[in-house]
Amino acid sequence: MFENIIGNEKVKEYLQTSIYNKKTFHSYIFVGVEGIGKKIMAMEFSKRLLCIEKGIKQCKCKACVEFESKNHPDFTLIEPQGNNIGISQIRTLQGKIQEKPIISNKKIYIIDNAEKMTSEAQNCLLKTLEEPPEYAIIILISANENLLLDTIKSRCLILHFEHIKDNELKEYLKNDGNFENINEDILKAFQGSIGKAIKLKDKIEKYQQIGDMLKKIQKEDLLDFLKMAKPIYESKDDIYSILEYMNVMLLELSKENTQYTKCVKIVENTRERLKCNSNYDMSIDNMLFNIWREIN
Repeated sequence: MFENIIGNEKVKEYLQTSIYNKKTFHSYIFVGVEGIGKKIMAMEFSKRLLCIEKGIKQCKCKACVEFESKNHPDFTLIEPQGNNIGISQIRTLQGKIQEKPIISNKKIYIIDNAEKMTSEAQNCLLKTLEEPPEYAIIILISANENLLLDTIKSRCLILHFEHIKDNELKEYLKNDGNFENINEDILKAFQGSIGKAIKLKDKIEKYQQIGDMLKKIQKEDLLDFLKMAKPIYESKDDIYSILEYMNVMLLELSKENTQYTKCVKIVENTRERLKCNSNYDMSIDNMLFNIWREIN
């Protein structure tokens, strides 16, 4: 089980043991950064719980066949409609969950991006979490558990997913992702996430240029430093990811020069200004000038 999923061995072991011992909870929260494998783990866990012929590898029972074809009547995946998961989606869950399983002896509901539930939807879900049917299992997947109500978290078993180790990620990307020339700086941009790596695959050169720019702050005068920052000015649509990468690199550089830690705050201030719709070029100008001045 889970043999094709990279990393998070402790979570795998726990879920495997709970299935083997037939001791599962009625509600879980899978927490971790985007693209780290939470959803695929939840799907595999669900498939095993719904399987009729327990323990058979590459099982072809009716439940497994229906699950693979996305037609299992006892499984439901709830995802945001637009930007949110609304109360109507949770009310539909509440109605359906009272109906007993059709094929398997369990009914499973996965709520992906659960932090996008509106407050009304979360309060509505709380009623089901308080008294779930004995056959029901609800799995919430979230990149930010702080956006979930404390009352919801208190009724769920929270499993924290760790970043995938650099060596495991690098090996996977070379063998299965057709990535080339993955150096240590680029691995930092991926932040232990296969999903993030795939999103950034076509932007590796840009991120490499930004990493090189930060390493050369002390060696360049201000004008040359600003010229090197051209990829940042041209990346308005990707700026929050770039700012995140810049802070990862600045924290790494701070191990040799503590002045770089002050630059992290400069980047964070820029992020906040951009979220408030400040002028883009002026915000980047101000950020780069302050970073250069702090280090030189």
